[in-house]
Amino acid sequence: MSEKNRDGKRSAREALRQQRAKEEARARRKRTAVVAGGVVAVLAVAAVVGVLVADHNSNKTSSDSSAPVAAPKGAVGKDNLVIPVGASDAPSTLTVWEDFRCPACDAFEKTFTPTIHQLEDSGQVRTEYRLVLLIDGNLGGTGSLNAANAAACAQDQGKFRAFHDVLYANQPDEQDDRFGDKKTLLQLAGKVDGLTTPAFTACVNNGTHDNWVKKSNDAFNRSGYDSTPTILLNGKSVYGADSNLTPDSLKQMVADANKGKPKGTATATASPS
Repeated sequence: MSEKNRDGKRSAREALRQQRAKEEARARRKRTAVVAGGVVAVLAVAAVVGVLVADHNSNKTSSDSSAPVAAPKGAVGKDNLVIPVGASDAPSTLTVWEDFRCPACDAFEKTFTPTIHQLEDSGQVRTEYRLVLLIDGNLGGTGSLNAANAAACAQDQGKFRAFHDVLYANQPDEQDDRFGDKKTLLQLAGKVDGLTTPAFTACVNNGTHDNWVKKSNDAFNRSGYDSTPTILLNGKSVYGADSNLTPDSLKQMVADANKGKPKGTATATASPS
């Protein structure tokens, strides 16, 4: 293994470990709050009901089942919640659950993106992106939602992969909700040739795919997974805090899974400009 790969693996694992530690701390605080809420309920039920109603109304990461859901063009899977990249007939599928505000997702992308693009472009893998709002839910803000909507808008223009990579190349600190500013997202879109069109701009500003993103986040909440990124190869989890996955080992795992199978030949997503 090269020194670069070892450094990349350590960086990705450390970012994921730190992210999970933060999530566990927040979960403990939430459990404490629930217990305290139960005590208050005994003393003042009406007050607790008022708090719960207010909290429900302020929850921006859960979908409204009565609201229209506009899936981006080319979305596939159950309820059209998956954005596919690569040949549709590739023999292996890499599933990526991620949040554009998530630092551990950024570490994964910076380590594995060149390898994933190579596997996609050679017809070995189709990547299925599933977008999550974990950081918005934990820290507040709308950066996860707005960035995911903008990425879905880029999918409408056939430029999801290029814009996806631009977002991670320009990811702010986890505490900085810069992606909540749609002007920032539109400025970053200027880094992708041909993306900044009137249709894309309107899609971003109007939050055209917001409810679709929230539906995707609902699916994550029901999935049993509890952190991002969650990475699956042909349905099996291959990346986590204790993972030894490297770009080279991912290529070997794909080669083993694809042994004896033809490479995908359907038109694949073009490489980013």
